[in-house]
Amino acid sequence: MITASLLRRRSRMLIALLSIGIGATILSGLVTIAYDVPRQMGAQFRSYGANMILLPAGDTVLTEGTLEKALEVIPEENIAGASPYRYVRLDMPSRQQSFTAAGTDFSQVVKTSPYFSVEGDYPSNPREILIGKEIADTIGAKIGSSIQLSYKGSASDDGNGAADWTAGAHLMGSAEGFNEAVLTVELTLDEDARIASIDVDASSQTEEIGALVGTDREYLDQFIGQTLPVSADALSGATISSQAVVNAVNSARSGENAQALELTGIYNVTGILSTGGEEEAYIFMSLTDLSKLTGEEAPDGSGSVLDVAELSVFADVNELEAYSEDIKRENPEINPRLVKRVAHSEASVLGKLQALVILVTVVVLLLTMICVSTTMMAVVSERRREIGLRKALGASDRSIRTEFLGEGLFLGGLGGLMGVALGFGFAQFVSVHVFGSAIRFQPLLLPVTVVVSMLIAAVSCQLPIKRAVAIDPAIVLKGE
Repeated sequence: MITASLLRRRSRMLIALLSIGIGATILSGLVTIAYDVPRQMGAQFRSYGANMILLPAGDTVLTEGTLEKALEVIPEENIAGASPYRYVRLDMPSRQQSFTAAGTDFSQVVKTSPYFSVEGDYPSNPREILIGKEIADTIGAKIGSSIQLSYKGSASDDGNGAADWTAGAHLMGSAEGFNEAVLTVELTLDEDARIASIDVDASSQTEEIGALVGTDREYLDQFIGQTLPVSADALSGATISSQAVVNAVNSARSGENAQALELTGIYNVTGILSTGGEEEAYIFMSLTDLSKLTGEEAPDGSGSVLDVAELSVFADVNELEAYSEDIKRENPEINPRLVKRVAHSEASVLGKLQALVILVTVVVLLLTMICVSTTMMAVVSERRREIGLRKALGASDRSIRTEFLGEGLFLGGLGGLMGVALGFGFAQFVSVHVFGSAIRFQPLLLPVTVVVSMLIAAVSCQLPIKRAVAIDPAIVLKGE
């Protein structure tokens, strides 16, 4: 009877089915979007920078080692990036100017600061730097330029440096070579405090001759096994540069005492940074290069000393606060802080967007109920004589209710199935074109959408069913 009734009134039932299908499509589509919005918007908000920073607590020291321990608290899949930073003041002797340099990990910077606009490339090799646009304009530097940078701190010993030549020490030194250009050396000593390895940066010397003191192994091997004072035969044609290497080795000191010297290096510019902020006044280099230049290392050997670490984490405000408490509890030497302008803005936008999705869904479902109810009311009006005849022949009110409710539930189930398929396509389209990434199908949405669609259809049929049951056969069949 239900099937026959549906087929006899195909046009009206098709309208009711489409109404339920559209409602189910909006329901499943918007619910899918609302469910996936935190992930999608979280990825978008990560482009605005870090939402958590880690600072040293009190008089403690933040190092690469302590940063790694802190990151263990946060699930790896929730960490978009973690950028360490160390800030020092470096001199540019050729310009007699000083600039702030930031040592960092560029592989993480691209994740935590995707808003950085770089003309050229990020540094990927030793002795490469990224300079801010403000500095580039000041000194006239371009991509491919070579810049001499030096670091000089407060003196910490008597100046002879001999006390630093201890077993296993790592020493650094510098001296003026040809045309007053500075070259640098790095030494590693063996268990007898003799030179075990030597590395010379002579890129500031003449390329054809002087620079060979940094690459000619026969010349460099003369220093292996020597201790203070060292001596070596000059490289043919590079007497001044050769003497500069000897002077640099004799004045080499360990990192903590190297501040009595002015350690200098030549660095190549690979990119110019534009952000519209204070970063344009910084020079960025790798932590490794900065540590070599300054001689700074953590006392416990846990890597480079850091001033701050910027974290970009996929999490809402409550989760970030929980992570912050966990980091503080397990790492007392670290003081985690939330970047509230990012974290709270993200929570506010997500809350408003989800509220809007819920409101639109509720309005569409109400309109669906009105449309289905109106259609079923028209069906009841058309079937008044049929209903009156059935009741005159002994049909109960329960059978009338069951038939109309069965029609509504059938339409609700079929419309729900249509809505799940169309809704996922709708959500996928919106996600790809608005957020730029695909969404995942949620299997639980299938039964939920079908059940909700059937409930909406059942509720929509209540008033028409009430009208059908109230039909008086005597009045309807009068004159038949």
